[in-house]
Amino acid sequence: MAEFLPLTGEEMRQRGWHYCDFVVVTGDAYVDHPSFGCAIISRLLESMGFKVGVLSQPDFTTPESFREFGRPRYAFLIGSGNVDSMVAHYSVAKVRRKVDEYSPGGLPGRRPDRAATVYSRLAKQAYPQVPVVLGGLEASLRRFAHYDYWADQVMPSILTDSGADLLSFGMGEHQTREIAKRLAAGEKIETMRQIPGTCWMANSSFELPEGYVECAGFQKVSQDKAAYARACRIQMDNQDPLIGRPVVQKQPDGRYLVQNRPSRPLYRKELDEVYALPFTRTYHPSYRAQGGVPAIEEVGFSIIQNRGCFGGCNFCAITLHQGRQVTSRSAQSILAEAKAITQSEGFKGYIHDVGGPTANFRLPSCAEQMKKGMCTDRKCLAPTPCPRLLVDHREYVEILRHMRSLPGVKKVFIRSGIRYDYLMMDQDETFFKELVRHHISGQLKVAPEHCAPATLRYMGKPNVEVFERFVKRFYQLTEAEGKKQYLVPYLMSSHPGSTLKDAVQLAEWLYNHHMRPEQVQDFYPTPGTVSTCMFYTGLDPYTMQPVYVAKTPEEKAMQRALLQYFEPRNREKVRKALVLTGRTDLLPKLLGMEARVQPKEGRREEKARPQAQKKRRSGAPAMPHAGKNKTKRPAQNQQKRSFKNSGKV
Repeated sequence: MAEFLPLTGEEMRQRGWHYCDFVVVTGDAYVDHPSFGCAIISRLLESMGFKVGVLSQPDFTTPESFREFGRPRYAFLIGSGNVDSMVAHYSVAKVRRKVDEYSPGGLPGRRPDRAATVYSRLAKQAYPQVPVVLGGLEASLRRFAHYDYWADQVMPSILTDSGADLLSFGMGEHQTREIAKRLAAGEKIETMRQIPGTCWMANSSFELPEGYVECAGFQKVSQDKAAYARACRIQMDNQDPLIGRPVVQKQPDGRYLVQNRPSRPLYRKELDEVYALPFTRTYHPSYRAQGGVPAIEEVGFSIIQNRGCFGGCNFCAITLHQGRQVTSRSAQSILAEAKAITQSEGFKGYIHDVGGPTANFRLPSCAEQMKKGMCTDRKCLAPTPCPRLLVDHREYVEILRHMRSLPGVKKVFIRSGIRYDYLMMDQDETFFKELVRHHISGQLKVAPEHCAPATLRYMGKPNVEVFERFVKRFYQLTEAEGKKQYLVPYLMSSHPGSTLKDAVQLAEWLYNHHMRPEQVQDFYPTPGTVSTCMFYTGLDPYTMQPVYVAKTPEEKAMQRALLQYFEPRNREKVRKALVLTGRTDLLPKLLGMEARVQPKEGRREEKARPQAQKKRRSGAPAMPHAGKNKTKRPAQNQQKRSFKNSGKV
């Protein structure tokens, strides 16, 4: 049976070690499961023969906590955890969260704000001569000068603020191997300047690499929003490992951030090797007395089968982290993990998910992208699918069939995001039919996000008519199977481009389609995304045309309330939104109210009346409430659902 890596100096000494080669620092609790970046990086280093200690949620008030294992022989590898620490701590309304799913017992306060920066500084204070390599999601998204929603200002690259020696962006396995080998061979960290997937600081323009492209520096982008938008476009256009060029950006201290071209994704064999590492698949036993770590409940009996997403939603951070190239594990690797799960303590016959960032992507988007890289001037699926797009679910279907037949397996569910527009392109429909027949646990979550054409365009999503066709076919197949299964739509309010009229249009669309969403969320401007660029600048970085942005708390509250117009608590906000947009004709539908004009006073008065109970149309049952009505997705969802369980140190 696999053994946990040392979590304390005492556990290190119990192994007979007097030092660690590498100390991997994480803002999460230590969960030795391949859904956690810290676990993958630490097990990868272990497989290379290195002694690795895991410093989990250290005391962030003193550098003494970074001396737990003594002086690392080679380096500290630092990440804030699977989720950006600010997203982990604060709701979109900037209210402190009461639960941290990645901490023991779900208790908040175990990591600092901007954890990656704080940890790097403390490591440098503890051992100034020890190299610090920064990585993980928080570092990936903050590697350039970026708009910080919580401070409401543009901040420099995290390399400038943290004092780290090197930044590893993306999933990190290639970079970690290269850095570890070269440090062990005696090479100095400051000479490592050409490693793909890393960023470093050049002291002068004479050090910049050949073929680089420069985007506007910190001083310019912090004062000029048009410059910020153009810089965003340059950064996004150079995230492909085949065609991406080094990107440089001058920072406030006069040095230049250099982003090397991205590291290539792992080949299938390499990905299989990562998931074959000896994970214990659970949290460290020291957390049992505190109630365990809630995050394991979602992934404990789940399998990640792919990485990357060519969907390219603008609000999703995956382009800057996992990338748009899709790679997937072999059937043998996935089934081996499924067999191991059936032997796990507490397994009751249900595999909760076989997915990833997008569950039904297993192939590259097209043959051309493997030779020429991903297109920079268009998306693969939106607003309409590219004619070169490869659509094939056959391998995925075979894997699911084999998994269903494994001894001890009762059901295999798919709970990761299904890209319904990609599914609808598959003329065979075998996967769609088997999805409905075997792999839905009562409800299937899908993400139309909105219905207004302009808003969907700014989101990078397909037209809503595609979703409507999917809904119709889903219920036809469900009815043919004699099942009662439902769709749960994910919807987003106040995304850049969404006006109050667009939000009213969405409410009317929901009413007409008998949908009552239980989960909605305001747009959350996480660092580094195209949508966050639009939120801050009011410009589309691809066209440089103005984009409407709802920023006042009042309008954002109205847009959100419209998505759940049926809730009594939202009644006044919905009424006000309808009056402001001149859509009082919707009062009878959305609020069961009748508008009467009083000419003398020139105003309208609403009179309540019972809302008509329309007969449901065949093939499109109403969306049900599932237990208590929830008004938001799980914490950190805009990051987590986009590249589920994917943060790497």
